[in-house]
Amino acid sequence: MSKQYTIYGNPVVHSKSPQMHNAGFKLLNIDASYSKTLLEDGSKIKEEFLSTNISGANITVPHKEAAFANADIVDEFASKIGAVNTFINENGKVKAYNTDAPGFYKAIEEFGEVKNVLLLGAGGTAKAIAVILRSKDIKVTILNRSQNSRDFFTNIGCRFYDHDSLRLFFSGGGVDFDYDLIVNSTSAGLKDDNYPAPLELLRPALRNASFAIDCIYGKITPFLQIAKDLNIRYKDGEDMLLYQGVLAFELFTSTKATPQLIKTMRDGLKS
Repeated sequence: MSKQYTIYGNPVVHSKSPQMHNAGFKLLNIDASYSKTLLEDGSKIKEEFLSTNISGANITVPHKEAAFANADIVDEFASKIGAVNTFINENGKVKAYNTDAPGFYKAIEEFGEVKNVLLLGAGGTAKAIAVILRSKDIKVTILNRSQNSRDFFTNIGCRFYDHDSLRLFFSGGGVDFDYDLIVNSTSAGLKDDNYPAPLELLRPALRNASFAIDCIYGKITPFLQIAKDLNIRYKDGEDMLLYQGVLAFELFTSTKATPQLIKTMRDGLKS
């Protein structure tokens, strides 16, 4: 019987995960299909997942932390993050993983050595990125609009500012914007023209940076437009999406990705 996979999110209409995974299934002659599912209430994700004939799923914004809270079994690395993006149905139990973190790290390898990162946002994606960067002894500063999740980030050795506190420090000359890489992990720019932080903070931070990456893919967001205008090397989230997807595909199919599979899944993203 054909196996079914999906991605849960809100919004989810923009997702290219189905093209990517279905291309992989076709290449390997696996009888499976991958769809997308709009889920408005993240607290219902386990119920939704187990009530349908779904073998595995990916989870995107804003449900990664709710997915973590609703899983029966959480992979050790994902448990450090407190957010997951992959579900596997193991005999009626939900086993959860986070492939965002290693996917992100693979995506920034081409930038070379990165020592100091400014991470915009404090949601599930930000937690995954912060944990993987701190595990590599990279300095991480969080800039979020509120104090939400402050303890999580400070407990793993990150600096944490909300917009108001950083604006206060900056106006007083107490903050030196000196980051190698600036990352937008928020949804700002996904379906609007918003910036992930106030422009009076964002512009000087980017002006001194070497690299910028947005976890949103397939478009030049307002955040990336500033980086482009400042002639900073930048990229969108396509590679992160690809590599986290490849890792999830390995979990779904119990196969090891080959260069041909990775190329096929990348081509699927572009289709």
